[in-house]
Amino acid sequence: MHIKDKLAQAEQDGKPMFSFEFFPPKTAQGVQNLYDRMDRMHGLGPSFIDITWGAGGRLSELTCEMVNVAQSVYGLETCMHLTCTDMEKGKVDAALKEAYKAGCTNILALRGDPPREQEKWEATEGGFRYAKDLVKYIREKYGDHFDIGVAGYPEGCDDQRDQDLLIEHLKEKIDAGGTFVVTQMFYDADIFLDWVNKCRARGINVPIIPGIMPIQTHAAFLRRAAWSQCHVPPSWTEALEPVKNDDAAVREVGKGLVAGLCRRIIDAGILHLHFYTMNLAQATRMVLDELELTPSRDSPIKQPLPWRQSLGLNRRDENVRPIFWRNRNKSYVMRTQDWDEFPNGRWGDSRSPAFGELDAYGIGLKGSNDQNIKTWGEPKSIRDIAGTFVRYLKGELEILPWSESSIAGEADVIKSDLIDLNQRGLLTINSQPAVDGVKSSHPVYGWGPHNGYVYQKAYLELLISPDLITELITRIERDPDLTFYAVNKSGDLSTNAPGDGPNAVTWGVFPGKEIVQPTIVETISFLAWKDEAFRLGYDWAHCHSVSSPSRHLIENIMDTWYLVNIVHNDFHQSRSIFSLFDGLQVPDLDKELAVSRAVKDLHSSNGVEVHGTVNGVSTTNGV
Repeated sequence: MHIKDKLAQAEQDGKPMFSFEFFPPKTAQGVQNLYDRMDRMHGLGPSFIDITWGAGGRLSELTCEMVNVAQSVYGLETCMHLTCTDMEKGKVDAALKEAYKAGCTNILALRGDPPREQEKWEATEGGFRYAKDLVKYIREKYGDHFDIGVAGYPEGCDDQRDQDLLIEHLKEKIDAGGTFVVTQMFYDADIFLDWVNKCRARGINVPIIPGIMPIQTHAAFLRRAAWSQCHVPPSWTEALEPVKNDDAAVREVGKGLVAGLCRRIIDAGILHLHFYTMNLAQATRMVLDELELTPSRDSPIKQPLPWRQSLGLNRRDENVRPIFWRNRNKSYVMRTQDWDEFPNGRWGDSRSPAFGELDAYGIGLKGSNDQNIKTWGEPKSIRDIAGTFVRYLKGELEILPWSESSIAGEADVIKSDLIDLNQRGLLTINSQPAVDGVKSSHPVYGWGPHNGYVYQKAYLELLISPDLITELITRIERDPDLTFYAVNKSGDLSTNAPGDGPNAVTWGVFPGKEIVQPTIVETISFLAWKDEAFRLGYDWAHCHSVSSPSRHLIENIMDTWYLVNIVHNDFHQSRSIFSLFDGLQVPDLDKELAVSRAVKDLHSSNGVEVHGTVNGVSTTNGV
């Protein structure tokens, strides 16, 4: 969606909105950390993010990758920076092509800063001299596909302090096809608002988005103010000086100062704030909390669907997904990224015939071995593993191998039942409660357009011991309202589903629309998920050494247990699905799995262990 349209909607609703800027980190670990932070900050409800472009395009490949991930995986409307610096036309064409392929529809066109080794900015041969030339080129080549933003400078820029001349340049960029303005950072509301009035007087009528720099530390505050040459009100200096050596106090004082600046802007009728996050979350969130712009139970983020939508190319109309990946959104997007079409309306023949390979980036277990052992411990028994699941359900752990995020709020009504199952060795990896028609505006279960009603069938997905699987299936088959799938690592499938077609487990009824069925259970997807689910278990096992009891315990579960999903098709029944398990408990919960002497001797020999082998001899049954 174009940024100008989001801004128009905010103005129509009279509701302030905000966005975030990020820049490409220099290390691979920094990139992963930023992705995790972007994922968390998605929960604050930004209307869009933007990602900067390194001078000369040195980080161009990473910028393009980050735009693609933000759009496709995290469902963040993304604006890509693009500069003229050291960029001949061919590089610009390549960057625009990548942005288009990623589903990006917004570009911030900039002249850019000179590379560090150059004192003055110089145009590249065969490139663009001014931002207006870049704007004109993008508009001529792509028409209205891209919304094109340009930079505004309320207090001048590095090589030009004449405000009136810069406003003339801004007018030229708008006349060339620019559709919105993002400003340089500033701390003086009077200067900014006076500049906005001058822009309007000059006929610049597109939306102007103020650039807001939160205060992280006193040193950073001074450095960024000096770099941008912006005026710092004396009252700000007086407020920050006494606490300058206490970073926490600086953030607290800075929160109030920056929030006050934002209130002045909002009161003047400018309803969008663009935060320069510097890839950090805390200071920005503090300001948003102070402004009461963050989501709450009384004011939740409105979700169009019960799962996070991808904004990748051709995926904006996708509105059906299997429930199995509800806790692994990135994996689902990556495994379906090469599909030509995505399910829309009904899950049917438009789907590609295969899911992507399990060795694609982003599908395996995250984190290093040491990190994962620190998180999940070194279990010696089924009770130890069950305890890890219980800790997750209680909110003491943020992730499990099968879940990339903390337990969702909708699980609160069934949390005690889930904890009880896990304490008996019935390991739950996915679930949803039954919902019998709540308003689409409901703070926990709501999704979709206003004035609708949403429904859910009770769903459970568990790892079940072979000691219990026959009894459990017998119980399921006695109840005509229950359908199930059970499969082991080898792919031996048992089910009572009437066919291979989809069973909707979430749906919504909305005025003037057909019934929407966005979450389903069906055979082909479950078998694809089965491979991934068992792979994740083996990845967890392989965090531990070959001779570790933990490794052999987890591998034994993956080798012998069943992955089972159960749907209670009567959505009026809120707890009946749990009565299936009355009296069931895994035997010998506290029994520790013995590791053979041969394996111990093999590990203690002179060989070097690599991914489950010693001197090339396999010591596991891993997949």
